[in-house]
Amino acid sequence: MATPVWSGYLTFGLISMPVRLYAGARGSRISFNQLHRDDHVRVKQQLICPADGKVLERDEIVKGFEYRKGEFVIIDPEELKKIEPKTAKSMEILEFVKTEEVDPVYFETSYYLQPDEGGEKPYTLLVQALKETDYMGIAKVTMHNREYTVFLRPHVSGMMLHTMYYEDEVRKMDAPKADVTIKPAEVKIAHQLIEALAGKFEPEKFHDTYEENVKKLIQARLEGQEVEAVAKPAKPEKVVDLMSALKESLAQMKNQKKAGGRIAEAEKESAVQVEEKKPASKERRGKSRVA
Repeated sequence: MATPVWSGYLTFGLISMPVRLYAGARGSRISFNQLHRDDHVRVKQQLICPADGKVLERDEIVKGFEYRKGEFVIIDPEELKKIEPKTAKSMEILEFVKTEEVDPVYFETSYYLQPDEGGEKPYTLLVQALKETDYMGIAKVTMHNREYTVFLRPHVSGMMLHTMYYEDEVRKMDAPKADVTIKPAEVKIAHQLIEALAGKFEPEKFHDTYEENVKKLIQARLEGQEVEAVAKPAKPEKVVDLMSALKESLAQMKNQKKAGGRIAEAEKESAVQVEEKKPASKERRGKSRVA
């Protein structure tokens, strides 16, 4: 079982339930070490005081807030603990909002919110109520030395918690201004193009091809082989005739879909033929002799 990143109580109204938070996702990337080019020895990063050139140990470092250029207020970790808000051990739902009203740009980090022993019934009740009403809860919780405003929403695993970017953290950008006229025929073909590319969301279909290529490169170097360079696509040309580009794109999508269907059918037929050519099992051969 994964280690919880936070445990405490979730409350709304007079209802309180023990819960635990687990990390919802984590990045998986190949990391490289920094080596000295001449002898391939791993280099070290050290904390050095620029005033006297001394290499510092971790216990020699304190936290400081620069309130004026070159002047700091020193803050002790114990002082930070003294001012922890009540949300350090209790997560109170402040309000409920319609799911459709929340722009995903406010979602920061995702966590699984699970009930702890004794909290199963109120937890299940809250999840069901959120599903049936299409609401999300907004609460506050303190973890990692910071107070977060969070969203609580129902999920196939029970409930998900997403930390929220605050209003002043979300960058604003105006919609592009362009004096253009879109023809109904162009919109119609655009709809058809979307339909041609439409599919069911299956996250397992998507992969980080660059990461896969890095793994192949590492394996090739271990085996003393070279890796062929990936062919770079031609630079896209500027669209001059939008209608022609839409029609051509739609035709390409339809051809790709047909080709994909033919390949899938051929693979299926090949698999059937292989199955038919397999030798009968001992049990089946025995039955044949008895017959």
